[in-house]
Amino acid sequence: MHDRVLAGVLGGIAHRFGWNPTLVRILYVVGSTLSAAFPGILVYLVLWLLIPEGND
Repeated sequence: MHDRVLAGVLGGIAHRFGWNPTLVRILYVVGSTLSAAFPGILVYLVLWLLIPEGND
């Protein structure tokens, strides 16, 4: 996948739903910051473990 920055989680989600990966990342960072960041980091790590590797 070409939209991979760290683990490709948000790029993969954006690709799956046909959304702009940059917009998904911005919304995720804003949402994580507004929730004191820790839950957002934890959710990202869990998704990193659960979402299968793409074959693109």
